Amino acid sequence: MASNDRPGERPADDARLRATLVSLAPGTALRESLERILRGRTGALVVLGQDRVVESISTGGFLLDVPFTATGMRELAKMDGAILLDKDVTRILRAAVHLMPDPSIHTDEAGTRHRTADRVARQTGLPVISVSQSMQIIAVYVGGNRYVLEDTGAILSRANQALATLERYKMRLDEVSGALSALEIEDLVTVRDVAAVAQRMEMVVRIASEIDGYVLELGGDGRLLSLQLGELVAGVDDDRQLVVRDYAPAGGRHRPVEDVLTTLAALDQSELVDVAAVARGLGFGITEQLDTAMSPRGYRLLARVPRLPGAIVERLVDHFGGLQKLLAASIDDLQAVDGVGELRARSVREGLSRLAESSILERYV
Repeated sequence: MASNDRPGERPADDARLRATLVSLAPGTALRESLERILRGRTGALVVLGQDRVVESISTGGFLLDVPFTATGMRELAKMDGAILLDKDVTRILRAAVHLMPDPSIHTDEAGTRHRTADRVARQTGLPVISVSQSMQIIAVYVGGNRYVLEDTGAILSRANQALATLERYKMRLDEVSGALSALEIEDLVTVRDVAAVAQRMEMVVRIASEIDGYVLELGGDGRLLSLQLGELVAGVDDDRQLVVRDYAPAGGRHRPVEDVLTTLAALDQSELVDVAAVARGLGFGITEQLDTAMSPRGYRLLARVPRLPGAIVERLVDHFGGLQKLLAASIDDLQAVDGVGELRARSVREGLSRLAESSILERYV
């Protein structure tokens, strides 16, 4: 069973887990009620939603259907049995309900309340919350995942550590990305250089995804963290797609970019630190050695030319076929491309020249 999986690690339950964590963020009425129950050491079992499956495994208790309040749920938790809320956590539907999920459903939980919560979550597909009287924890069950809520201070501490790690990785990404630009200008790129950039981008994205989970769990307390995260990873997703489009092997040129990124995302940690494994994830086979020369198509550098529409970028790449030909093209050559007039041709020519100069200077100065 998974414990404290960050949102995004299990795609099947990702949306439900995220929605549940939003409703449980610090400052929400539901979180306040659970913390009151925790402090009162009474324990609780709460189901977020009610449908035919829940009805079929529920017995006893009594119907309420009253507006949800933190104090109301705290008082109801003093009784034995589960509390059923509506999926939007606006009403308390039933209380003191005895839940009887299918006993054949596998669970690794030991305590009665946690075993019931796990089985109900698996059988109904609804989020179930268990407040442990003895262990003093709040556990959330979504599908087959178990997620233990932590106090704001502990989450912020872990988030700040992850943010510091992200800053270091982003700095290294900027270095290898700048080096790749210079190598592209000089036509000295190898498979190793491309894989190194893709590797760093994937690392940055994974750390950012972890921090995004902390932001989600912190609710309003994570606003500053969210701003810092957004500033650090701005443009990284676009750059990942551009790298793939620039260097996708000719034989698999029509392979969707998202498929390549999904393949990279599926690499485990041991594979991600292996540049050769990353190269294979990008689509390079055993025939391409890490030192095999590569030539970019030009998407990545053209994207850095100001006010250049995507449709024009596509036409330029299709017309010239590679970055080196684009760099060597005159204004008249550029004007031969459909939709590129004299002003735009000059803008492209000057933009590429400036990028070439700055990339070389950054590399050697």
